[in-house]
Amino acid sequence: MPRTSPADGPRFAFGTLTALPVTVTRWDREAARAGMLCAPLAGVTVGLFAAALGGALIALGAGPLLAATATAATPAALTRGLHLDGLADTADGLGSAKPADDALRIMKQSDVGPFGVITLLFVLLAQVAVLFQLYETSWTRGALAAVVSAAAARLALTLAARTGVPPARPEGLGAAVAGTVPRNAALLTAAAVAAAAAAAAVPFGTYETVQYAAAVVLAVCAAELLLRHCVRRFGGITGDVFGALAETAATTALVVLALG
Repeated sequence: MPRTSPADGPRFAFGTLTALPVTVTRWDREAARAGMLCAPLAGVTVGLFAAALGGALIALGAGPLLAATATAATPAALTRGLHLDGLADTADGLGSAKPADDALRIMKQSDVGPFGVITLLFVLLAQVAVLFQLYETSWTRGALAAVVSAAAARLALTLAARTGVPPARPEGLGAAVAGTVPRNAALLTAAAVAAAAAAAAVPFGTYETVQYAAAVVLAVCAAELLLRHCVRRFGGITGDVFGALAETAATTALVVLALG
C-alpha cells in the first residue's frame, strides 16, 4: 500500500464530492476514511464560492432574488449536479414503493421520474426562498448561510460513512466509503462543525450564535432520519443516497436559519 500522505484525505474529499480539478491519487479504505472526515472542508469551499458569487452580484447592483438563485446554483455547478441527481433518484426509488432490488434498479436509470422532479422543484424553491430572505436582510447573513449549509451538507456524508452503515451495492461510491469513518471521529467532526458555525455567527448576536449551531445539528438529524429510512428500504447506502442526504441537510440548515 502506498505511504499515507496528509493530502490523501483532502484529495479524496474534493475529488469525489466536488467538480474542482483535484485528482484522487488513492481509492482505498484508508483514503476514504480520511476523505470523508474532510468532507465538511469541501463543503466550506463550495459555500465560499457560492457566497462570493452572490456577493458579487449584489455589489454589481443585482437584487437579492438573483443573488439567491446564483448562490443556490453554485453548489450544483461545483458538483456537476451529482447531489441533486442523487436526490431525484433517491426520491424515485423511495416513491416507487418497490422491493429493494427493483428500487435500486429504478435509481440507476438515467431518466428522472415524477417523484424526483417534484422533490427537486420544492427543494430548490426552498433553498432560493431562504437565501433571498437572508440576502434581503444583509449580504453577510446570506453568505454565512451559504457556507454553513454547504458544510452541513457534507457533514451529513461524514456521518453516513460511519461504521455500522452498510452499502446497498458491492460497487460505487457507497461501497467505497461505507463504514470507513469511526463513530467517535464522525461525532467529533460534527461537534467541530457546529461549534465553528456558532463561532462564525457571534458578530450577529446571541440568538444567531445558537441558531447557526442548531442549524447544523438539525440538518444532520434530518439527514439521519433519511439515512435510516434508506437503509431499511434499500439495505444500505449508495452514491445516490449520499446526494439525497447532502441536499436534505443543506435545505434543513437553510430553513432553520430562516426562522425567527
